[in-house]
Amino acid sequence: MQDGNAPAVSVGQKTGGSREKGLNRVLEILEFLHTTQRAIGIGDLAKGVNAPRSTTYTVVRSLVEAGLLEMAGDGNRVYFGKKLYLYGMDYVRGNDLLRRGRQEVDHLSRETGETSELCMLQSGRYTIVHSSPGTRPFRISSATGLQIPLPWTASGRLLLAGMDRADIEAMVSEDDLTLPDGRRLLLDDFVTDIATARATGYCVTSGLVDAYTKCLAVPVFSAPGKVEATMCLVVPIDTSEERTGNLLGLLRDRAARLSIGG
Repeated sequence: MQDGNAPAVSVGQKTGGSREKGLNRVLEILEFLHTTQRAIGIGDLAKGVNAPRSTTYTVVRSLVEAGLLEMAGDGNRVYFGKKLYLYGMDYVRGNDLLRRGRQEVDHLSRETGETSELCMLQSGRYTIVHSSPGTRPFRISSATGLQIPLPWTASGRLLLAGMDRADIEAMVSEDDLTLPDGRRLLLDDFVTDIATARATGYCVTSGLVDAYTKCLAVPVFSAPGKVEATMCLVVPIDTSEERTGNLLGLLRDRAARLSIGG
């Protein structure tokens, strides 16, 4: 007998809830693979998304059949499939900023010999959406798809420009304020850096991610005052002030081309 105080739950509602849970599980698996950046066994994947192994296996099998995931190596590990790559290329073709931004980044890298990047905000993280290596004999660590805590980067200070302190605090965790070498940034200093970057229209950071490089970043606007992306150059930390100024000039020119109204 139906409890008079409890709402009736229809079959449709149960089905909807099950579908939503299944979709969330798919998204968790895709996000975990993106974070780990490598093929992984089903058991480790199940632990990573905190799901039963049997459930994870069922979801993975469906995604493999759809071409979104592929079995790798000995067939016991799984990673992204070719169909996701094709979907990604569709996105590039349909996104004017990203399409033109990739071209500008590649051209800037060839022109300067330095590692060049186009970066955006994704899931509260600074994300390299396109990277072009420089011509130096040593390689600076930079890879498309890499996500880094916002306080570690020059771009992060520009991507948060215009946000109030409460929104900034909501996007930055305690772990984000600890640099790879163990140094700890103060949130007040980070907020001040954001305000300075907004006022000057560029940002330069040195020795944050590693002790050997500095990053030069400028904003790309999708509307007046709205930072949609950044263009940046990663250069040796001993790059002279004169060259740094010249590179910033090139960056600002290229970013203006990409910005709305540029």
